[in-house]
Amino acid sequence: MDRLVYTSLSALRGAMARQASTANNLANANTVGFRAEIANQRPLWIEGQGFDARALASEEVLAADMSEGTVSETGRALDIAMEGDALLAVQADNGEEAYTRRGDLQLSDTGLLTTGAGNPVLGEQGPVTLPPADSVKIDKDGSIWIVPTGGDPNLPQQVGRLKLASPVGSNVAKGLDGLFRVVGGGALPSDPLARVNSGSLEGSNVNPTKALVDMIEASRAWDQQLKLITTTRELDSATADLMRLPS
Repeated sequence: MDRLVYTSLSALRGAMARQASTANNLANANTVGFRAEIANQRPLWIEGQGFDARALASEEVLAADMSEGTVSETGRALDIAMEGDALLAVQADNGEEAYTRRGDLQLSDTGLLTTGAGNPVLGEQGPVTLPPADSVKIDKDGSIWIVPTGGDPNLPQQVGRLKLASPVGSNVAKGLDGLFRVVGGGALPSDPLARVNSGSLEGSNVNPTKALVDMIEASRAWDQQLKLITTTRELDSATADLMRLPS
């Protein structure tokens, strides 16, 4: 009985983790460049002197769906959509280099280039800061061109280049802040072949219909495990009452 209850509690935790990841996906169905989280079961093993034995299973976020979202044209100079598997390098809140597909770039009052989430965008030499300009243009390779304030529109100046990287061949994982990082630390090298589409944005790749179905299934799994625990306790109580009867 105790083992059955313990197993059901493990399943409850798994259902709760699945509900949390699905709810996060639904909440970000309209977030630019969002990658849906994938929750799955992972076996837990009991290790000892004999053969390893599988005890329980743990449901957790194991990966992210890296399929591309729908790209739409905006015509805005600071909007970019990464092509293929390219990732944009940004600075996380703790100062680490991280990566994102979010391309709704913003320019602060101090000229710092950030994503729509507020993360500073990194170039080849660190965070990108732009001087006052009449216009800004981002080329396919991530090069940033400006026409300085009062300058000649026919003589744009290159002031930097976005750091674009590819996760292919590297072990990257998505963090709780929605950013990707190299597992174990470190940074991805720049990918000279990475390309962006300026004046466009990539939407979230979350399928709201599928996410709703996943939420319903996780909720049903939660209810089933609760019923199983309740039934187990009732049977355990009934067995204890029978043992108290006089022989």
